[in-house]
Amino acid sequence: MYKKQMKFQKILCLISVIVGGLVFLYSLGIITDLYDSLYFTMRNADPSKVVVPGSYVYYEIQDFNKLFVRLAIVLILIAALLFITSTHVRRRYYIANYISVGLYTIYSIAFTVWAHIQIEFYKAKFLQIDFVKLKEYSEEWKTYYTESTFWFDIHYLVLGLLLLTAILHIVNFCFKLQLMKEEQRIIEEGKEAAVV
Repeated sequence: MYKKQMKFQKILCLISVIVGGLVFLYSLGIITDLYDSLYFTMRNADPSKVVVPGSYVYYEIQDFNKLFVRLAIVLILIAALLFITSTHVRRRYYIANYISVGLYTIYSIAFTVWAHIQIEFYKAKFLQIDFVKLKEYSEEWKTYYTESTFWFDIHYLVLGLLLLTAILHIVNFCFKLQLMKEEQRIIEEGKEAAVV
């Protein structure tokens, strides 16, 4: 049973890093459509000077996006901590393993909740854009036009994978504790049998 658990544990640690990388790539791409379609509708950062009502959302999302990228980098570093503490190869967990698994799990869940709330907020602001005027502007100035919320909606998949990875860490942790207790019980029974 330990071999299966160890193999699962190793794969899970690798998946954690991969999902962290995916979240980072998503953080870099989330405002791609906003830049292409909205950036040129603004003459400056003054919301009263925008050509298309609602297009100021491009500037409003900047602070969130910068923080999102930074927190995605932190996620990758925490996932790497699983390897630094040898969580992927340890038969038994030690304090560092408990800390790294707990930190990854808590951070992933908190990050998912925070990012979901923020992305939904900016998606709602994006949908308040006057798309009729935006289309007119894009046809006149030959700029990119989209009403698509793809980059906002894809967060369900990306953050869903992150949340699933965190849940799998919890499952693996519980399974690992059960195996460690069983192993300890067998060792103690062996010692008692040797004494008799």
